[in-house]
This record gives sequence, structure tokens and C-alpha cells, in this order.
Amino acid sequence: MVKKVSKSEEQWKQELTPEQFWVCRRKGTERPFSGQYHDCKEDGMYRCLCCGNDLFDSETKFDSGTGWPSFWAPISPEQIRTEADHSMGMRRLEVLCSACDAHLGHVFDDGPPPTRKRYCVNSVALTLAKT
Repeated sequence: MVKKVSKSEEQWKQELTPEQFWVCRRKGTERPFSGQYHDCKEDGMYRCLCCGNDLFDSETKFDSGTGWPSFWAPISPEQIRTEADHSMGMRRLEVLCSACDAHLGHVFDDGPPPTRKRYCVNSVALTLAKT
């Protein structure tokens, strides 16, 4: 079970850069091909930038050509949660950190085997613990 992290909006604003706050706490999106991990090939564990929750193993990362880091599975279903997102006139499934509710990105059904999922995640919402 993932331990919940709860902070006030003011605490998040003090701890995060304006871009990190906008993406992680306000459900923003970084520009494609602008994030540090979109083309990263290093091994390690991708963690939530806000709380350090382990999210994705580099072994599940793939090049989706979208300009954002993409993964075909989280390390376990408990590490993330999803909810419907009807913003911008679209129907999507938002991906959030299950520990601190940080907005990570969205999940789509056009990924590779074995899951056929594409977890499209903002680099600014992640940190990489290299192995």
C-alpha cells in the first residue's frame, strides 16, 4: 500500500518550480520534446518528482515518437491512479501519483505489447534514480 502525502497548495508552491507546480498540481502539460526524459536511455526507476513514489521502471520505457516519456506499464497498479479527463474537448484517462495526487500525464490504448498501453508522462513530473 502506498503511503499518502498531503501538503497545502502553499507548501507545493514553495517546494516546486513554477513549471513543476503548473504541471503536477494544476494538470498542465510540458511542450513535446522539451523534457529531459523524453529521449533518455539510462537505466533506473522513474519516481514522482513531488513525493518520490516509485512509478515506472526504465525497462518499460519506449520511444512513442510523441515527445514525452512513454511507458507500457507502471511498476505496480498501486503506484498510480487514473481518472476521467474531459478537458480540452477530449475524453482521456489522466494518470496521477497514488501517493500525492500529482498529475503525471495520460494513458492511451495504443502502446506496445504486452499491455498495449502508453503511459504518456511529463518529464517535469519525474525524477530518475539511475541504477
